[in-house]
Amino acid sequence: MIIAIDFDGTIVEHTYPSIGKTKLFAFETLKALQDKKHTLILWTYRSGKELQEAVDFCKKNGIEFYAINSNYPEENYNSEISRKINADIYIDDRNIGGFPGWSKVWEMLENEEQYIYDWEEQNKKSNPKKGLFSRLFS
Repeated sequence: MIIAIDFDGTIVEHTYPSIGKTKLFAFETLKALQDKKHTLILWTYRSGKELQEAVDFCKKNGIEFYAINSNYPEENYNSEISRKINADIYIDDRNIGGFPGWSKVWEMLENEEQYIYDWEEQNKKSNPKKGLFSRLFS
């Protein structure tokens, strides 16, 4: 699985442009995901010096990403290429519901099929006659 991961607010506390305190279980979870052969991409707003600081911080903590703000290592940014990263999963503190924490991320990824099934079943029971759109936005 390809997983795009934000830096500020996700791997570390959000104190941009400085690097915040590491989030609980961040590097342990990232290492375990790499051990399971997932492809990790650093997907961050940072650029230039601040981006290099983040990359170096992660490397110092044992994580080297497959790519950084790109789909593959050799891709060079230009205005003809979309900034959207091609990934199966995006881990970011700015998603709906906020960042759940690395232990919950691990649980969700390890039990992905069961988690999705449980979520769908729970929503069917609580909203049996509503469609997906209605359940999401009611």
